[in-house]
Amino acid sequence: MTTEIPEAFLDLVNGPPVAALTTVMPDGRPQTTVVWCNFDGAYLLVNTMRGFRKEKNMRLNPRVTLLCYDPREPLRAIEVRGRVVEMTETGALDHLDRLGELYTGKRPYFGAVVSAELRATETPVLCKILPTHVVTLDARKEAQPV
Repeated sequence: MTTEIPEAFLDLVNGPPVAALTTVMPDGRPQTTVVWCNFDGAYLLVNTMRGFRKEKNMRLNPRVTLLCYDPREPLRAIEVRGRVVEMTETGALDHLDRLGELYTGKRPYFGAVVSAELRATETPVLCKILPTHVVTLDARKEAQPV
């Protein structure tokens, strides 16, 4: 069992390929949502909004799974099981602005990516996930010489 993110898969956890975060509902059912993510060398970082279901789930049960893949390379993916070790509003808006720029090329998040009016009702929360188990898949065939 590894907890390291292999260098060959860093592009998948540093956006903008597809990422899906699975949390555990209070009744034990899984809940999966598409997220934007990046990796700081120790933690996977995702952003959510205060009061969203996934934020509530992570506060009740910090065990999560993040699946990242590139739709252009469907035989290559990484699954990271982990534990949310910190949830903070400090620095969350800046992180969300950086993710917005990474995924859409636009900044700031509120105003350029989503409606500026949402800034009055939504509060970003930065979530740090410590990897506890990493599974990688690369089933692509090597190019054969012609």
